[in-house]
Amino acid sequence: MGNERSSEQAVRVTNPGGQSPYVFTCDHASNYMPAEIGTLGLSQDDFQRHIAWDPGALAVATVMANALDATLIETCMSRLVIDCNRPLDAHNLIPATSETTTIPGNAGLTPDQRQARVDLAWRPFHNTIAATIEERLAAGRETRLVSVHSYTPVYFGEKRPWHIGIIHDEDERISAPLLRALNSVAGIRVGANEPYSPADLVYFTLEHHARARGLACAMIEIRNDEIADAAGQRKWAELLGSLLANIHVGGNTGGDKGGVNA
Repeated sequence: MGNERSSEQAVRVTNPGGQSPYVFTCDHASNYMPAEIGTLGLSQDDFQRHIAWDPGALAVATVMANALDATLIETCMSRLVIDCNRPLDAHNLIPATSETTTIPGNAGLTPDQRQARVDLAWRPFHNTIAATIEERLAAGRETRLVSVHSYTPVYFGEKRPWHIGIIHDEDERISAPLLRALNSVAGIRVGANEPYSPADLVYFTLEHHARARGLACAMIEIRNDEIADAAGQRKWAELLGSLLANIHVGGNTGGDKGGVNA
């Protein structure tokens, strides 16, 4: 699989010519901070935490993309630069606080500074997704968008019991059969719209690019202690990849719950 990096150094596309109907996005793939932004007043240890990225998510997405011959689009900068999975008017687009951690370098930004962050990372990411989808649709290729994330096992002191969550809105063409299949696997606790739901503004990339075009979509959230090493990453990637490969998607209308191919 080939790699292409945009001139903005903010987004990477792997396997742009993938033959799978799936296009994977990894919106919080990286904890990289550009030199011009610096450390935002945080320690190096902070950049290993969930506040800076989604640990393990990119590795899972990469294995799935390889197995399915799918395209993968990933951010190449930390979510602390700007959160590419948020609308531009979101209060936490450039968070001054993440969970209980203050981000000093994100406080009191001027409009010009905020716009610079948008132009640096947010816009290249979304322009790349849009261009990829439009090229596929122009060629008459079926396209399904799935975003891959991870989440912290404890949030604001509350333990999260789910091993994996599938996030969706009223379009359940991917999520319904995926949830059914996951719930049939022994030893896995599955959350439907847990630990987040679209009401938490975490569904932006899918709303903006898939729902606006009537494309089937879903969001995968894996608890990050499950994918902290290569063995866990491969286990989940192989399971999810096999399940996604067997999902039959109907027409481009919400409400079709899809099915699994025999």
